[in-house]
Amino acid sequence: MRAFLKSIDRRGLAGLPSVTIMHAAMINPSKPLRRRLALIATFAAMLAAVLTQAALANPQHPGMPRGQRHESRHEIFQLEETWRDALLKGNTAAMDSLLADDYMAITDSGILQTKEQTLANLRSGKVRLTALDISDRKVRFYGTTALVTSLAEVQGTTPEGNISGSYRFTHVYARNAQGKWKIVSFEASKIREPGEHK
Repeated sequence: MRAFLKSIDRRGLAGLPSVTIMHAAMINPSKPLRRRLALIATFAAMLAAVLTQAALANPQHPGMPRGQRHESRHEIFQLEETWRDALLKGNTAAMDSLLADDYMAITDSGILQTKEQTLANLRSGKVRLTALDISDRKVRFYGTTALVTSLAEVQGTTPEGNISGSYRFTHVYARNAQGKWKIVSFEASKIREPGEHK
């Protein structure tokens, strides 16, 4: 019988009936390989446990219960209206309360603006908007961060000149230690007709 098994398992390493050649490394892995395999298995088990827990908490939006997400969306929409109103009325106090201290804006022409520069432009009247109609607003949450995109029809001027036209706006909100949403980033992209230049 032993001779028969050895004839099937040509290398005679496993002592098991087989029609394939058994490799020594797979039957009796070295200690470093066994350690690596054990580490990989441990990491995979930990990752599976974390993902399962997150999926059970909220299968569609891990990290934020559905009720809280609805409440936060409503709050973000109100803040967006406060931001719009502050721009139209030149209300620097309202804008100051909305923007995080490390706020950074990217204008349509690629210029960076800090919170201080944004407030100074609004205070001086260099930013003057006569119309700001927002539509197609969408809010997505990533833990304590909210990403807001919208379509805007703008009439007005800034230090860069006349900015009237159609834009895509992006706001990034972060919830601070006090639980308040603050705008940390803003970007404007002008929608241009085919063949239209800057």
